[in-house]
Amino acid sequence: MEKITARLFSWASLLEENTEQQARTTSTMPFVYPHLALMPDAHLGLGATVGSVIPTLGAVMPAAVGVDIGCGMIAVRTQWTAADLPADRKPLREQIERAVPTSAGAYNRKVVTTAEPRVAELEALAVEAGFDPASYAKNWQLQLGTLGSGNHFIEVSLDETDAVWLFLHSGSRGVGNKIAQAHISVARAAMKRWWISLPDPDLAYLVEGTPEFDRYVAELGWAQRFALLNREEMMDRVVRQFADWVGAPVEEQERINCHHNFTQRERHFGKDVWLSRKGAISARAGQAGLIPGSMGTASYVVEGKGNPVALESSPHGAGRAYSRSAARKRFTHDELRAAMEGIEYRDTDAFLDEIPAAYKPIDQIMADAAELVTIRHTLRQIVNVKGD
Repeated sequence: MEKITARLFSWASLLEENTEQQARTTSTMPFVYPHLALMPDAHLGLGATVGSVIPTLGAVMPAAVGVDIGCGMIAVRTQWTAADLPADRKPLREQIERAVPTSAGAYNRKVVTTAEPRVAELEALAVEAGFDPASYAKNWQLQLGTLGSGNHFIEVSLDETDAVWLFLHSGSRGVGNKIAQAHISVARAAMKRWWISLPDPDLAYLVEGTPEFDRYVAELGWAQRFALLNREEMMDRVVRQFADWVGAPVEEQERINCHHNFTQRERHFGKDVWLSRKGAISARAGQAGLIPGSMGTASYVVEGKGNPVALESSPHGAGRAYSRSAARKRFTHDELRAAMEGIEYRDTDAFLDEIPAAYKPIDQIMADAAELVTIRHTLRQIVNVKGD
């Protein structure tokens, strides 16, 4: 850990100058208390750095939560081992791709039976929160149980004992993004209305006790719940497809579901704060968590150490080393194929910007996180599903 300033602590050994400067700027906001914690996977983001943990008193910066509200991971440990699996993994990948809509803008054709109670719960929560999600996305019900694109994925992996894990990464989809963007705009307008000058316009904030703040927190909470239920719905579908593939039911030994873009009330250093984790997971002492690597590299099941200086948090993944456009210019389809050797995946250059070399080395990230989490399991992928 490095104390960069009195209000910025970093666990990142791989830290670009512009990323550090962005974190420094965010840490100077007057309501940040006691300090900003920068995670090992930190990289440049909108306003606030991805991979930052930001405690605030009396205010929240919507862009510091992230535009994919509630994005996170879910994993299930099964009773199966590698020796139990059919040799041909392509049918499983194709079955999952049929069961779970992938790619940006992809939706379910209807609300399926397993999704009905989850949709009903979200409809009731929206009434309680006092808003209509359809005002942001008319087809939000059909988004539940969809993956999205970019770095979102579904994987079948093996741990160090060859036990089979089902693992996926996704968030609140289009409806969550639109909620986030709307409140970022509201915060920016509030800054202009109050004649508040900011070091970065994307650090616009909402003040606790105002109608704008209350509206954001209510809709944020709904979107975070949508993201969690979205992952649950997809995982249930993946479990069914896996069971069909192996020819017998899955006995879930463990299920872990965690956010890494969210805000909630927590107590740190003697005060109740709004803790925004933008690209970070909660890592209270003994708490289970999930840290994925990049496409083709290891992922980790971890247990939090409750590090108080890190605000009981840990990294959420590998962190980008190249932007998407830079990765497409730098790497080739042949290099992607080589990186994915031995993994069943859809072989297309659409995933070139997700090549492992576009990310920071996950081994280094986990070494930097040694003060934050204990590794329980190391997972290696055998099947990968992604959206274009």
